[in-house]
Amino acid sequence: MPLFDRKAQQQDDVVSGSDAATRALSGTAVENHFVEAVYEKLAKVYDLTFGPTLHPGRLRAIQRMNIQPGERVLEVGVGTGINLSLYPTDAAITGIDFSEPMLEKARERAARKDMRHTRLLQMDAADLKFADDSFDIVYAPYLISVVPDPVRVAQEMRRVCRPGGRIIILNHFLSPSPLLSRIERLISPLTIHIGFTADLDLPAFLAQADLKPLSIEKVNFPKIWSLVTTIK
Repeated sequence: MPLFDRKAQQQDDVVSGSDAATRALSGTAVENHFVEAVYEKLAKVYDLTFGPTLHPGRLRAIQRMNIQPGERVLEVGVGTGINLSLYPTDAAITGIDFSEPMLEKARERAARKDMRHTRLLQMDAADLKFADDSFDIVYAPYLISVVPDPVRVAQEMRRVCRPGGRIIILNHFLSPSPLLSRIERLISPLTIHIGFTADLDLPAFLAQADLKPLSIEKVNFPKIWSLVTTIK
């Protein structure tokens, strides 16, 4: 399947030709301390609750990355480390997360599976402590709709990705359907308590983060999650 397709081009045209660059991303405001509290509660049940349901999207994201031997991969929002076993052992994996309880689960998983090619660090996704162009692939799975400033996080991801590297975002975004989007806006203040806002506007996010999508695929079931692939 080609990485670039006509559908993605049409979506990109819509982004560049609308008011996406100035409109609000979401009607739900979040703060780091709130996010930290939510994920502290979710740490013990995250794998059971969100593991199997969201796994097809994780597998597709790994396929999209096309990781080559020796490539440096940064996972932003590594959580409990549920993705760690999916990476090839000949790649250098770095995972960061804001939540220490989630990271503890990830460290336990990495130690149990003897993942010596993996390092796990506590860090704010909006303030990455890495030099420019440090990674070949930067990946944010199920993260962008829960951080206080999605655009800032995307800009940081782009900064630490090398020129020509891949930036992969797997997330739920506001439906283009008027009816579904209205429902998502109504329930977004509730869904934030289980780890995501339901009304993050994809075209606005891409435009304001200055990301040009090569492909946008719907994943999982129901297909309300998007896998966005970009190249720096």
